[in-house]
Amino acid sequence: MWQALREALHPQGFELVTVGLDALGDEGCRPFIEAARPSHPSLIDAHHVMADLFGVVNIPQSVWIDEQGMIVRPAEVAPAPPDVPREPPQAPPGEVPERFQQIMAEAAKIRQDAEAYHAALRDWVARGSDSVYALPPDEVIARSQPRNADVALGHAHFELACELERRGHHDAAIGHFREAHRLVPESWTFRRQAWSLERPVDGPLARFWQGPDPSAPQDWPYEGDWLADIRAEGAENYYERWQP
Repeated sequence: MWQALREALHPQGFELVTVGLDALGDEGCRPFIEAARPSHPSLIDAHHVMADLFGVVNIPQSVWIDEQGMIVRPAEVAPAPPDVPREPPQAPPGEVPERFQQIMAEAAKIRQDAEAYHAALRDWVARGSDSVYALPPDEVIARSQPRNADVALGHAHFELACELERRGHHDAAIGHFREAHRLVPESWTFRRQAWSLERPVDGPLARFWQGPDPSAPQDWPYEGDWLADIRAEGAENYYERWQP
């Protein structure tokens, strides 16, 4: 979908750069990048530097940067293009487990204002700095989240956890992931990263299971999981409301 959007807008001078946030690096991102066959730059961020520098707390989020390298919109939800043809999701081989069906049911409730976001994006691509959606620097700063001491410490715990994972020390990483979740509760990317590294089930759904094994829930090392948390917080609150 993003590749199709890039091809549609590239003749107007627009470039798309996608960044995969995954502590597994190539192992976690390469199959998806190769499947998309993108013509735009496709980067891999194993330490979630996008979260550290730009305040990314969920995916997909976007940052708009103009030709002079100035941020004109800080990190915000970036729904998939509503007018780009997409392949229907394919069920994995065999019977789909009940938990995964429940995950898809909750995901279907997530609210996104795709039409308004992409109308704004196209207006900016066409009009540049004259677009009402290109924010002045003071508004960009006002919309950027200030970081207090707890959030800074949470980011440090998360970075350490990712480095431990990369060095093969999974058990040692868990405690730092837990602290990152506690100190930065608004970050779904921090939560999902830790959950995705646990593999309580085998097969094609393992990376997306993100929750305890029903036969041994006591072995799950985190207080929450994707299904439990989205039910507790409400699917309608998964993304912040897009602001023009």
